[in-house]
Amino acid sequence: MGQKTHPFGLRVGITEAHRSRWFAPKALYGELLVEDERIRRFLDKRLNRQPPHAAVSDVHIERTREELKVIVKTARPGLVIGPKGAEVDRLQEEIQLMTGRKVAISILEVKNPDLDAKLVAESIADQLRKRMAFRRAVKMRAEGAMQAGARGVKVAISGRLGGAEMSRTLDVRLGSLPLSTLQANIDYGTAESVMSYGTIGIKVWIYKGLYEQGVTDEAESKAAGGRARARGRR
Repeated sequence: MGQKTHPFGLRVGITEAHRSRWFAPKALYGELLVEDERIRRFLDKRLNRQPPHAAVSDVHIERTREELKVIVKTARPGLVIGPKGAEVDRLQEEIQLMTGRKVAISILEVKNPDLDAKLVAESIADQLRKRMAFRRAVKMRAEGAMQAGARGVKVAISGRLGGAEMSRTLDVRLGSLPLSTLQANIDYGTAESVMSYGTIGIKVWIYKGLYEQGVTDEAESKAAGGRARARGRR
């Protein structure tokens, strides 16, 4: 058996902030958990899988008694907001209908998409769908992440690469990748590219350096557990 662990799951609550931030009694917990997943799938389908292709990398959810707050991280905020905010208002109404709660949507811009593992994985998936050579696609995106300031990158793709009869795995590694170091800021993202001959899976790890003392999460959230933080040395 493999001993691999999810880079985000390993660090959550230690150096990484939770992506769902709310408290619920035992009777309601399961219902709200399923609701969070439905919201994430809805936003992914609406914004990433069909036009406007807004390059959404992450969705954070916060709840209070009165309100459900959805924080959308995207590389193309203008496409999510729409002309005069029409698109974001429509999304807000649809989520309100789906959940029956008061909803507020915040948009956060991803300043550097080349350093976001989810967006890099989606970009490789898109290039594979356009029939680009898989080795070239992987190498280009890995080198692009290093040029953008990453300390280390690993990209692994698996499936019927190039339409071959047997599936196999290809991985490209550049720089260092200390996966066991809790203090290391490692972004991890996955994507799938559905081809005519089968599905190709893509995994991306990007090492951005160590968490510094006092570094806060991009969301600047006031919710408990809403900020990533460096571990104090003892």
